[in-house]
Amino acid sequence: MFILKILVRNAFRHKLRTFLTILGITVAILAFGLLRTFINAWYGGVEASSASRLITRNSLSLIFFLPLSYKDKIRQVDGVKTVSWGNWFGGIYVDEKHFFANFAVDAKSYLDLYPEYILTPEEETAFLRDRKGFVAGRKLAKRFGWKIGDTVTLRGTIYPGNWDFVLRGIYRGRDESIDETQFFFHWDYLNESLKKTTPSRADQVGWYMVGVSHPDLTPEVSLAIDRLFKNSIAETLTETEKAFQLSFIAMSEAILIAIELVSFVVIIIIIAVVANTMSMTYRERIGEYAIFKTLGYRGWRIAGMILGESMVITGIGSFWGILLTFPVARYAGKILSNYFPVFKVPAEAIYMEIVASFIVGILAAIVPTWRAIRIRIADGLRRID
Repeated sequence: MFILKILVRNAFRHKLRTFLTILGITVAILAFGLLRTFINAWYGGVEASSASRLITRNSLSLIFFLPLSYKDKIRQVDGVKTVSWGNWFGGIYVDEKHFFANFAVDAKSYLDLYPEYILTPEEETAFLRDRKGFVAGRKLAKRFGWKIGDTVTLRGTIYPGNWDFVLRGIYRGRDESIDETQFFFHWDYLNESLKKTTPSRADQVGWYMVGVSHPDLTPEVSLAIDRLFKNSIAETLTETEKAFQLSFIAMSEAILIAIELVSFVVIIIIIAVVANTMSMTYRERIGEYAIFKTLGYRGWRIAGMILGESMVITGIGSFWGILLTFPVARYAGKILSNYFPVFKVPAEAIYMEIVASFIVGILAAIVPTWRAIRIRIADGLRRID
């Protein structure tokens, strides 16, 4: 405790310089934490993916459809437990600024396949009974103030016209990684409407969601499904739900790499800031270190003093940076909720910040420590005013 008291007093000899250094470390650690949170949010859908679900789509592109008749053949594949299907709807609520994911699904099989979307028994029953019913995530319903029984109209883009839906359920995620901003309704409602308006587009699905009986069977089931439709009018590509999500992220891989590099550049900046402070401290205390040597202090004791002071400054700045990461990330999550439904500071980011603070404290003290240990007593005493 006595040594810590000395280190703190030494660190705050020049209060303004120390304060500015701590402020710089705080801002840098905060920036590092937010950048890591942003990267984690980008991969949010991947983390929530199930190992026992597959996605089957057209092998050419997701924009091409698959026949509805494929569902019966997929069900017959060994290892397949559940088959559901859906179409991206792409409807607009009010205007383009109010974007949210909305799609048509086979309601019963979809809810069975995604137990992480939790509805009350009454809401689930009401949704399944109402062809024009839809289910919204808790965050989405809160965003627009929707209540059970409200009628919501979406303007179709892929499927032109105004489409009326009735809110029959508001789901909550089983855990914090679940997206609570989605909007899904009955695929049958969409298909029946298409049969009346554009029959050529009816009985077509955007993708199939396949539940397998055991995660270990996913490779065999994927190959079996794709072999089943090889050389057909619409060949398929079946992949795990995680791989499917990653295919979207791959489109912006360059951006993610750039953000990751920036996050590590921030650490280098912190090292430069603290190293500059410690170098100034060394130059001011050369005489003191020489006196310590005359009193019998060995090099490791002097090294401990310099390193300890560096760790105190870095530790205080890192503590405030980590502490501020949570409220700032919460505020940023509200602003970016339209794009990142799950914006939560990951535990890995905190661990990285703690490790980074130790690394910064050590690296920043290396040069001043080395010079203090090597300086001769006579040379040090000449610097005393």
